[in-house]
Amino acid sequence: MDTGGEPTGALTADSLVITKLRPSETRPKLVARPRLTEKLECDLGRRLTFLSAPAGFGKTTLLGEWLSGEERPVAWVSLDEGDNDPARFLSYLVVALRTIEMGIGESGLSSMCSPEPLRIEALASALVNEMAALPNELVVLDDYHVIEMGPIHWVVSFLLDRLPPNVHLVIASRVEPPLPLSRLRVRDQMSEIRAVDLRFTPEEAATFLEEVMGLELSAENVAALVPLPPPLP
Repeated sequence: MDTGGEPTGALTADSLVITKLRPSETRPKLVARPRLTEKLECDLGRRLTFLSAPAGFGKTTLLGEWLSGEERPVAWVSLDEGDNDPARFLSYLVVALRTIEMGIGESGLSSMCSPEPLRIEALASALVNEMAALPNELVVLDDYHVIEMGPIHWVVSFLLDRLPPNVHLVIASRVEPPLPLSRLRVRDQMSEIRAVDLRFTPEEAATFLEEVMGLELSAENVAALVPLPPPLP
């Protein structure tokens, strides 16, 4: 798949926003969620971990908590509306991977800054080949719901279909994107954490209300406020 037009979104060193390449700093008062971080860790054998929930459910916070104790190298991209350009999206992805391995994607970055039409399939294929040579790594695309362009969804689908076994992709989104998730589910190649999983348990709610909010409530009141979430699969 090739796209015509100028690669206007490619990034130079001066236009790179460094804070998009790392998780937000965790708040000092944070409710530990070991049942979820353990699930994230246990599911690394699959290709994809997909976190989907509305705003405010703590997707990014959970990922930050998990990755703070993760030994694998992490390539993180916090997406925003401005990343709805294939060249810009790929530029950020390559630069994020360069936090793991400096030389990765050199030819791709050069072509994205070229006035020639952007050839997405060739770039994606080269990126997969280079990722295969890296150590075990995590690639995180946070706030993926902001992405609307079909060519970008195509790139991510291409990567998911061809990820080398040393790479695990994590996508956090408010909505389910047009990616081959159904196929991955059928093949047991993805794990999911949904809004129902992200709800506080009574114990987590009590910790939040007491230690973060400074409230004193009985166990009965906490249970009435917070329904028990179902067990994780």
